[in-house]
Amino acid sequence: MEHILRCFGDIYNVSVVRGEGCYVYDDQGNKYVDFEAGVWSAALGHSHPGVNETLYKQVDQIMHLGYRYQNPIVEEAARMLLEAVNFDSGKCIFLSSGSEAVEFAVQITRRITKRPLLLTLSGAYLGAFGSAGKRDAEEWHVFDWSKCHTCSTTGCRPDCKLMADLPFDQIGGFVMEAGSNWVRMPPKHLIQTLESRVKEEGGLIVANEITTGLGRTGSWFGYEHYCLQPDIVAVGKHLGNGYPVSAVVMKEHSGLYLEGDSFRYAQSHQNDALGCAVVTTVVRTLGEVGLVQRSKEVGQIFKEKLIELQHQHKCIKEVRGLGLMLAIELQHCELSAIHRELFSKGYLVGISALANLLRFFPPLTISIEDIDGMINALGAVLSSR
Repeated sequence: MEHILRCFGDIYNVSVVRGEGCYVYDDQGNKYVDFEAGVWSAALGHSHPGVNETLYKQVDQIMHLGYRYQNPIVEEAARMLLEAVNFDSGKCIFLSSGSEAVEFAVQITRRITKRPLLLTLSGAYLGAFGSAGKRDAEEWHVFDWSKCHTCSTTGCRPDCKLMADLPFDQIGGFVMEAGSNWVRMPPKHLIQTLESRVKEEGGLIVANEITTGLGRTGSWFGYEHYCLQPDIVAVGKHLGNGYPVSAVVMKEHSGLYLEGDSFRYAQSHQNDALGCAVVTTVVRTLGEVGLVQRSKEVGQIFKEKLIELQHQHKCIKEVRGLGLMLAIELQHCELSAIHRELFSKGYLVGISALANLLRFFPPLTISIEDIDGMINALGAVLSSR
């Protein structure tokens, strides 16, 4: 990788040349179990035959269109996503990346509400660029919810100073992310209180489901764990099973407002037929083969095994997550060395040096046998320290 800009951390000196299901293979024939699903994207596993068939078929028809032309597969994908998020009616736009989808959702929220601020929680990632990536103080109020862990579990107190200090009259929307960055799940009562207060002031609720959507947390969407009623939903990652496609889904009132307000947005691969064809296959497959429920059940087994490992190793500070979005926070150990040792044993896992985490976001098809193998490998690595 001599001519590839190194701007995203270490690159291991291995060439991965093939993927199949939950496994990837290097150019020497070595097999690795992928507990990252690429970049948390291959929900159905690598080289899924149904997705591949869809790609081949659509490539032979048409991949890409101009802005002013229609294709039935684009409308079909939109209908399927509206149904998945339980919107009776609404509008969709298909884009290329999760960061783009969140930024689009942020910008339309500002345009609709005409308020100076958006609200989000501390620790949220949101995106890599734009207003969502920067979160400047003049555009965002970032709520520090660290003290909410020790507060009541039945509801926010009426005299809560943290809540009283929030400028709800200036907040046009609450952009909620269900723990995907540091895998910290905010308290349910906090989310419901923020939702209620923002809606009372005429604001919108935006669910960032780039990582947590389409089965990752054991529900179709992460916001379902909070009984949240979003107005706008940003979806990515799983949507393309590795193909770069994302979407923003909005309720009818938001879509009609934007169209009536002469809103304009255009990028080259907006509403491409190829990406939308993949979307239909992924969403249909997730429903037909029961992978969302499987994520919940297998994820619980996986989490229990990680907790058993925590009882054996004091360097594991915490195990957290939902479904197949799991993480362990480590302490008093060298995180990068553990990550490399797991890699050498044939396991690809996520890593966050800033939060001292190992993250496990495998394909939703991951087997119990592969989970056991990784648990044994991780236990051996930790025992050697």
